[in-house]
Amino acid sequence: MNTTDSRGGARRWWVFYAIAAATFLPALGFHYVGEEAIFAISSLEMWYGGEWLQQIFLGGNLQHNPLFNWLIIPFASLAGWEHVLAVARAVTIGATAATGLALAWLVKALYRDTAFAAFAAVVYLTLADVFFYRGWLAYVDPLFGFFVAAAIACLWVACLRHSLVLLALAVAALTCAFMSKAYTAYVFYGVAAVVLCCDRQNRAFLLGPGAWALHVLAAAAPAAWLGLVPANVGQSERMFVEILAKLAPESLAEYASKVVAYPLETALKLMPALAAAAYYFSKQRGAARGRLATPERTALIIALVNYLPYWLAPHSHTRYLTPLYPFFALVVARVIWLAGAHAVRGTQHGIVVVIALKLVVMLIAFPYYQRHYRGENYAVAARDIQTRAAGQPLYTTNVSASGLSVVAHLDIVRLPQPPLTFPPARWDSGFVISYQPDPRIGPIAARYRLGGNDLYLLCRGAACGSVRR
Repeated sequence: MNTTDSRGGARRWWVFYAIAAATFLPALGFHYVGEEAIFAISSLEMWYGGEWLQQIFLGGNLQHNPLFNWLIIPFASLAGWEHVLAVARAVTIGATAATGLALAWLVKALYRDTAFAAFAAVVYLTLADVFFYRGWLAYVDPLFGFFVAAAIACLWVACLRHSLVLLALAVAALTCAFMSKAYTAYVFYGVAAVVLCCDRQNRAFLLGPGAWALHVLAAAAPAAWLGLVPANVGQSERMFVEILAKLAPESLAEYASKVVAYPLETALKLMPALAAAAYYFSKQRGAARGRLATPERTALIIALVNYLPYWLAPHSHTRYLTPLYPFFALVVARVIWLAGAHAVRGTQHGIVVVIALKLVVMLIAFPYYQRHYRGENYAVAARDIQTRAAGQPLYTTNVSASGLSVVAHLDIVRLPQPPLTFPPARWDSGFVISYQPDPRIGPIAARYRLGGNDLYLLCRGAACGSVRR
């Protein structure tokens, strides 16, 4: 049934979606945040060395999958490498917006309601973690989340329509998710496939020969990438070790604290829609609380089963939940939609407030923070280091977020010189960017205060004589 009553038609909600998406654009001009410099540095190094199969970082192979880099490199080459951070963020923002569109497409297929599909997309895009931070930050998670969500959406609609073409698209998106990040793409997808198989009609399709053939191809793709590309030798073991390392608790007290705090942190990141859904759900009485239909229940089960490992693992971050946000958004959006026009209007007012708050943050608060505390000083430090080290070898051992941000700036201002690397085993003279003083390297040539951290420039040999006093 198409509901275009006072809850609003699709056009209104797509206008909201466009406005909400536009609020991400100021982030293109921000300075580095967190560990964003990892992809700027590795993309530049890959481009400089003509390397496409390895994610090169400070001269070594990170053994991470490089699809994010593949998307960054051509556009940064065209725009100029001084814009690499803006390019990386544009890829992230595009992936975030595309995830909302994929959710709308899935919802339209499930409910045949264009207005609700657009509303669900707006709910997803304005979730606190997506809207204020994760949706624009140049980390790989939003791209990974898009491909996982798209794969599950295509899988689900393929089941509805018994379409092998859509299932092939699901497999393609799943492969892209793996090439973006890690094996966990297959876990998200596998859980969704098992949940969908619980329906007899879906089971007949998913266990058919065509579906089996496509999923064999899906399994073959990572095997080929890891087994046939010489540069990837050892990467499979590294990914498994990285996953296993998250399963070892440091102490029982820390583990208990994490188990308690993780769902609370998750709930905060799903605001404000989660709060609205919880409120309107609590107002329902008796049998009305059982009105969630099969699609919502399926989405909720997919989300919760995938959520459990991250909740119960001793070490995990809520950013790993990015692929699940669209399915949580579907459920909370449906609860609000079913609560009636007054609930949707109230949510709309909340979305207007959230958009206004976002504009204050993006246009005033965060630029002020970066100008006066942490952000702009990365570029200032890089220029000073370049001046001090001119004509001398320059290396880095600082892999902190602030250290990498300075290195990312230096790699660009030093072009066409090679990007910075770790120091070689033997060297007689030069400078090293360090996290802390190290007499084994040499005396302190300069110190830079970057927010709450200090960055040290150390010198050795003849280079120390060139230091400005």
